[in-house]
Amino acid sequence: MAVKSKSIFVCSACGAELLKWQGQCPQCGEWNTLQEQRSYQTASAQKVRAQASLAPRSEVVILGEVEAQECPRWSTGIQELDRVLGGGVVPGGVVLLGGDPGIGKSTLLLQSLAALTVKQGNTLQALYVTGEESAQQVALRANRLGLKDLPIPLLAETRLETILNVIESRYPNIVVVDSIQTMFTETLTSAPGSVAQVRECAAALTRMAKIKGISVILVGHVTKDGTLAGPRVLEHIVDTVLYFEGDTHSSFRLVRAIKNRFGAANELGVFSMGERGLKEVSNPSALFLNRHAQPVPGSAVMATLEGSRTLLVEIQALTDDSQSTGARRLSVGLESSRLALLLAVLNRHVGLSTGQSDVFVNAVGGVKITEPAADLALVLAVYSSLMNRPLPTQLVVFGEVGLSGEVRPVQRGQERIREAAKLGFTQAIIPQLNLPPKFKGASAKGGMIDGMELIGVSRVEEACDWVKHQT
Repeated sequence: MAVKSKSIFVCSACGAELLKWQGQCPQCGEWNTLQEQRSYQTASAQKVRAQASLAPRSEVVILGEVEAQECPRWSTGIQELDRVLGGGVVPGGVVLLGGDPGIGKSTLLLQSLAALTVKQGNTLQALYVTGEESAQQVALRANRLGLKDLPIPLLAETRLETILNVIESRYPNIVVVDSIQTMFTETLTSAPGSVAQVRECAAALTRMAKIKGISVILVGHVTKDGTLAGPRVLEHIVDTVLYFEGDTHSSFRLVRAIKNRFGAANELGVFSMGERGLKEVSNPSALFLNRHAQPVPGSAVMATLEGSRTLLVEIQALTDDSQSTGARRLSVGLESSRLALLLAVLNRHVGLSTGQSDVFVNAVGGVKITEPAADLALVLAVYSSLMNRPLPTQLVVFGEVGLSGEVRPVQRGQERIREAAKLGFTQAIIPQLNLPPKFKGASAKGGMIDGMELIGVSRVEEACDWVKHQT
């Protein structure tokens, strides 16, 4: 049997294959990511691999004549996970769940399979494939979580061909693979976890899921910078990409949807880690709010959107005289470039210079805010700290700030106001164009609605003047 050998260079960032080494990958532009791999393949193995990559044939159809059907879903029994998935698990869908080691990925999937088994009964069959732990270790975790005597089939295996044979014989509805980096196929000679192995195993499991209508959940490792390890093509071939976020020293965990073909992206699920595993948090805003007994300078509460959910987050700012020649700028949970931009706006349009002051800002609770609706809250928090003038404790703020000092409207302003009123806030500084229709006009500055006082501003100076005149 003929054996063919060749040396190729694979990019660890995007998975591109080159015949010669280069300092920079021509596909993704990353430097020093090309790694040499020597592949030995028999002719029969190459033939099997080529046949496996062939997609099933289909005829050309007219788009307007295709009957669109809603995808049925299986509820996981965990509402926060259903929210992130877009309503539940879709048959034939492939989900990639990534996160730091020890953050709770395996715990969440084991709990979800247990809830699925209880909720769906005998109508749903599951299979848990573990490549990192033995069956005894998984059983010990289930006992700690109070999930003893679960009727969930468990397979401790890393060889892809064996896993596919078991799936073919048992034909489960949902398969969990923990993790994809431990799997390997005999058609490749590279080590498990390499770019080629991860890509080939994920592609084979995805083909199986689409052909047989089996839902597959893949657990993925992350790199030091927090991105999923392996080729980026892994994120492209799956239907849903979820990231597990949170500090391992904190009990709170966030599950964020980065990509979802069956639902809205950027949805957020909030959990609390305890002795019995992960528990849902019914009121996530309570995690990110620290209601001070007395007003304190440098604290502002903003209403932000995470998918379809409105969260209230406390933005803290601290300004101090710089002890060095260069003033420091540090941002946690907010974009550093946005902070520098807003400090320049404060200097130019409000006349408040921070050139000789260190500025530190923080989004409480470990949440990461990327939307520009946090601009006005950040400006007022810095202004409050610089002037040593606290904001009212029952005040909520949101709005985008432009370079010319204007306060721009943000999307879904009414939902933000309703969520703040629900949590007991009585005042809101918002963009004038986000005021309800009955308040809009050339001279309208706001009014009372549902027990909340709305203060509409069109310039950042107006918001700072309002804070300045508060007692």
